[in-house]
Amino acid sequence: MTRRSRLRDPKVWLGLAITVVAMWFALRDVDLAKVGSEFAHANLVVLLGISVPSYLLVVWLRALRWRHLTNPISEMPRGALFRATAVGFMANNVFPLRMGEIVRSWYLGRECSVRPAAIFGTVVLERVIDTLMVILLALGVLSFTAGDESGVWRRGLLWLLPVAGLPFALLFWLRMAPDQVVTIGSFLARPLPLRIREEGRRQLENFGHGLGALRGGSHLFWIGFHSLSIWLVASTLPIVAAFLSLDVEFPSLGEALAASWMTLAAIGIAVALPSAPGFFGVYHSACRLVLERYGIAPEMAVALGTLLHAVFWVTLTATGFVVLRVRRMATRKSWSASP
Repeated sequence: MTRRSRLRDPKVWLGLAITVVAMWFALRDVDLAKVGSEFAHANLVVLLGISVPSYLLVVWLRALRWRHLTNPISEMPRGALFRATAVGFMANNVFPLRMGEIVRSWYLGRECSVRPAAIFGTVVLERVIDTLMVILLALGVLSFTAGDESGVWRRGLLWLLPVAGLPFALLFWLRMAPDQVVTIGSFLARPLPLRIREEGRRQLENFGHGLGALRGGSHLFWIGFHSLSIWLVASTLPIVAAFLSLDVEFPSLGEALAASWMTLAAIGIAVALPSAPGFFGVYHSACRLVLERYGIAPEMAVALGTLLHAVFWVTLTATGFVVLRVRRMATRKSWSASP
């Protein structure tokens, strides 16, 4: 897709509009001088010392989980999966339309000589798993904590649950009855030119090959284990670090964890929305929406969300660029060493 065609894509403009609205919500009635004061008192040693290793751990755990999703296609090295995951995060931070999902499929396919369409099937399955995890995480927090007396949040999440479950059901259908799905897809594509129909059929078959992880077996345990580790531990630590950095106090450890997990769930839902590259605006508004519910002042919530987002964006973008740089240098050395 060329730069001009991307600018003409209505999804790009929708993402920019959502970003502007989200940024307005995050900064509405906020005293920016107080936000600056919170920045000045932040303990960056604590924030960076915990957050940066945690984000790298997230990338590594995602690579380990992805390995169980891609094993039915081909056994791929953990290092290649880590590099592709890091490059995908970087691409999501700098390109619109969540291009990182396509980029990492292409990157892994190129490095491991595997069809990208099959790998992309595992990426879609991974996104569905993460969506279900986010919704279940939020429902779990709301079930064991107070503060949702009206039940509005719980009802909203319950409405989202079938939205996340429908794609999983379709993927499961494609995995269990691929010929049936391909036949139906070919029937629906009959108005299209023959060349496009044939290419679509081929890509759908390749996509179905990437869903082998749904066949069952012990690897499902590891997919679940890594998913819990990603969301309940590794992704939570940066939020806890931000609380410690800004001296945000809670009545108990349980309340602090509940606030961390609820903030994480809100961020997970927010970044799934169309937005500008890097999730600016939606990330900050999600933090404010949740943290105000826990009695945190808007200025503190905005400062905390801004610090969280900055460390997230810089760490993962830099990691992706380092991977590309190191791989490029390694490729040049191998070429120069070859006879």
